Amino acid sequence: MSTPPAAIGGALHARMSTSLRTLRFLIVLALSGLFCVAATSAGASSLGQLHFQLGAQQARQRSLTASIGSLNHLIASLDSQITLVENREATLSGELADDRAKLARVQVALKQERVRLVLLRHRLATARVRLSRQLVGSYESAKPDLVSVVLNAHGFNDLLEQIDFLGRAEHAQQSVITATRVAKAQADQAATRLSQLQRTDRQITQATAIQVRAVAGMNALLQSKQGALRSARGAQQSALAASRTRGAQLQTQIKHVEAQQAAAEAAARRAAQAPAPTSINPLGPTGGSGGWAIPYAIVLCESGGQNLPPNSAGASGYYQIISSTWKLFGGSGPAAYLTSKAEQDTVASRIWRGGAGASNWVCAGIVGIH
Repeated sequence: MSTPPAAIGGALHARMSTSLRTLRFLIVLALSGLFCVAATSAGASSLGQLHFQLGAQQARQRSLTASIGSLNHLIASLDSQITLVENREATLSGELADDRAKLARVQVALKQERVRLVLLRHRLATARVRLSRQLVGSYESAKPDLVSVVLNAHGFNDLLEQIDFLGRAEHAQQSVITATRVAKAQADQAATRLSQLQRTDRQITQATAIQVRAVAGMNALLQSKQGALRSARGAQQSALAASRTRGAQLQTQIKHVEAQQAAAEAAARRAAQAPAPTSINPLGPTGGSGGWAIPYAIVLCESGGQNLPPNSAGASGYYQIISSTWKLFGGSGPAAYLTSKAEQDTVASRIWRGGAGASNWVCAGIVGIH
């Protein structure tokens, strides 16, 4: 039986349509693979840079840790020196207190000695005046001798009285001379003691000033070293904390990139292992309401059918929807990948119908859907 031309034409058209659909699917798979390879290559480059930065931060952390260890060793060594300085300072404080007490006693003695010296000098001056007068009187009046006294005496009693008077006069003169000598000796001794006390006072005053300057210098040095050490350690610790924070951020980024690469590689493997269907359902392999909200080729290109976390552009989920678009079309939560597939299907359907359709997805142009 011959086949009608119309039937032949219909069969050829059906075969050509099936071949075209199969060819389109193969192209989609190839493009998906290329897209995954490109993404993996870009991710590998970014991952290499992140690892390099992380290595640099870890090297910096090791350097800072070693520097802080050396600084701690210096601080420990300085602590012992500070203890010695503080002990010396306490000793000097005690010595200063003793010197001040001694200086106070010397100043009191010096004051008393000055008063005594004034009195002794006054006494010496009085004794000298008396002696001077006596000497002048003796010179002006002739000194009677024993013979003249005996010859001029009016009886034995008068003789005895004159002899007694001469003895008392001689004794008084010797007493004045002796008192004058004693007063002069005492005044000289007082002057000597006063001079010694003045020297002691100057010595104690100078020693006290030197000790005060020494203690002040030690205190200034101690405070300067403590301030410098605190500043150095604080700067090192701040730098180490900042480096550790940056290292933790880099590790998080590395894990995120590795997760994206793993998801892309898994999608590529599934795409390579998927059998070529005789016909392509634009809504996905399951078709109908159980499939995808947009053509499956776009989904396969965008996410490989996986609920991916946000990429560098902030797109996430099965349909790779950015956060702002997700919220604009009624999505709940901060990002698509945090919700169920049913909610992502609903939002993607709204975007497909309410937006510009295929133009909302970059992969639409790649797989030839407009």
